[in-house]
Amino acid sequence: MEKEEFANGTNSHVDFASRAPTLSPTYYVDPNATVVDFAEVENEHETDAITVLLMNVVIIGCLLLAYYVKQHRIYYLPESAGALMLGMVIGGVARLSTDNLKLFEFSPEVFFFFLLPPIIFEAGYSLKRKDFFQNIGAITLYAMVGTMISTFIVGFAIFYFAKAGLFGKHSIDTENPMEALLFGALISAVDPVATLSIMGSAELNCDPLLYSLVFGESVLNDAIAISLFRVFLKYYDPDGPDFSESEIPSALLNFCSVSVLSIAVGVTLGLTASYMYKHTSLSDYPNLETSLLFCFCYLCYATAEAVELSGIMALFFNGIVLSHYNSYNLSSTAHVASEQIFSTLATITETLVFVYMGMVVFTGKFANFNFRFSITALLLCLVGRLFNIFPLSYLANFCREGNERIPLKMQCVLWFAGLRGAIAFALAANMPGNHRDLYATATLFICIFTTVVCGGVTEKILTHFGMKQGSRVGAHESDDEMNGSATYSPHRGNNNFRGFKRVWKTFDDEVLKLYFGGSHQTTAADQHRGNFELGSYSYEISAQSSEVDELEVNGDLDMNVKA
Repeated sequence: MEKEEFANGTNSHVDFASRAPTLSPTYYVDPNATVVDFAEVENEHETDAITVLLMNVVIIGCLLLAYYVKQHRIYYLPESAGALMLGMVIGGVARLSTDNLKLFEFSPEVFFFFLLPPIIFEAGYSLKRKDFFQNIGAITLYAMVGTMISTFIVGFAIFYFAKAGLFGKHSIDTENPMEALLFGALISAVDPVATLSIMGSAELNCDPLLYSLVFGESVLNDAIAISLFRVFLKYYDPDGPDFSESEIPSALLNFCSVSVLSIAVGVTLGLTASYMYKHTSLSDYPNLETSLLFCFCYLCYATAEAVELSGIMALFFNGIVLSHYNSYNLSSTAHVASEQIFSTLATITETLVFVYMGMVVFTGKFANFNFRFSITALLLCLVGRLFNIFPLSYLANFCREGNERIPLKMQCVLWFAGLRGAIAFALAANMPGNHRDLYATATLFICIFTTVVCGGVTEKILTHFGMKQGSRVGAHESDDEMNGSATYSPHRGNNNFRGFKRVWKTFDDEVLKLYFGGSHQTTAADQHRGNFELGSYSYEISAQSSEVDELEVNGDLDMNVKA
């Protein structure tokens, strides 16, 4: 007997048993249904929680290690190398202590879609565009022509060495050279993550021209190497050894079209976002501004990848366009917040990339490692880069004058600075055929060698060749650069434009900036950039021209923006 309370507030005893249905319930059991073991699910959840806890501790340890390295100027141990070696320790402990290595394994898809985009976008968004575009000819030569030279030298050399039996029987496909060309393409990827982590360190005071060339090449080269890899992959058939070399021009044409369309996607989405920011009142809601900027970053990358283009190339130019136009449209709060958020995300994801690369040494479960193949591939990378840097620098110098010429000492550093990283390894993990483990282990060996060994001696190389900031005779830096201050230059440049540059500058000022941000008229965003304070940051604006000339970050974090 149970009590039931009626609407009038009175209680009455009701016999629910008398109301029970007289028919027995019918149960339908799906024979294909999966039986869930809740104890197993709970154990897996606890294991994942411990793994995530461990990963957070590792990241904190890497960031503190980076602080220690910077504080004590330990040049022989780059931050990336420290993270990589710490990852190797964690991977070894995980391999010995547990059989569940799922969260410790390197996932190419997680890398390409979650870890890489913030790094590339931040690189484009904070790029010193004046230095980049002043050297765009040499950068394009190194990145496009040089990558092709390196790809074919490494690919065909590996193929014919294997055909001659240098690596033993059944090492790689000796019937179809396209497999070796795939490896040549992926190993020619000079990783911007590794380059930013080592060459971009403020403590090294790298020569601005050298850094501009190395960084610009690494970003474009990386996108081009991925595009080449994917194009070659379309032409590779493991069961069809009758490969015709006449297909190479078609593959290269496909590659060129992919590159151009990728840039078009990035520029188009960047202009679309800038137009939206310019013609709405989003600057009244800084949290929405920053959130949308973050979403546009991933939208650009995902769009390019979805239509089988290069997400890296599209995202890099998307960041450049947003920095050039949309920086005028952002409120002062969002302007600072977006830079800091993307910089923070880039730092964390860079750390994760190197930690996972270190862990995969023990958690990768590779079945095949050929030391002779790995050493040969490393030497061929140096040979390929030799025929890339020196001949192309000679050609580039024909169009450069005076102090802008690339000296022989700088060419030697450029040859040495071909750091390989996670992008090459992620591509190796996607290699088709039965020899994937051989290529993956060789790539991992080269990545570790270039990051730890080459990265560790980078400072000595820069010092030996006189490639530190201000040490090169005739190097012209601005006062803020010479003083070592971090400078963000959204719209730097001189007004001495000639020919096509003058036409482009006029079109940019009078048409594009009018619709997308940065017109000569005072915009709503410009009005937001008056004198203001945000926490401990003090900003002073002087409205003297239509260009944001420079953003100097001094020791007390006082920033002067000329709008």
